[in-house]
Amino acid sequence: MDLNNLAWYLLIGLIAGFLAGQFMRGRGFGLVGNIIIGIVGALLGGFLFDLLDIGLGGTLGAIITATVGAIILLFLLGATRRARI
Repeated sequence: MDLNNLAWYLLIGLIAGFLAGQFMRGRGFGLVGNIIIGIVGALLGGFLFDLLDIGLGGTLGAIITATVGAIILLFLLGATRRARI
């Protein structure tokens, strides 16, 4: 992986984490946390979209996939946080 690919992954992760935080109303984790949520969400979204045989191409497809995965991840994190309290 070269530096250019890493920059794209981080940018898509940041965008997806920000969008998921906005969609889930205040469940963001700051800049670094949103990048991490976005990247992990991209992996989760890619896995789920592959299971459902949904293919989205291009940069917009990557952002949509990562955002959906990040929203699911934030929902699961919120559910486990509430379950522990």
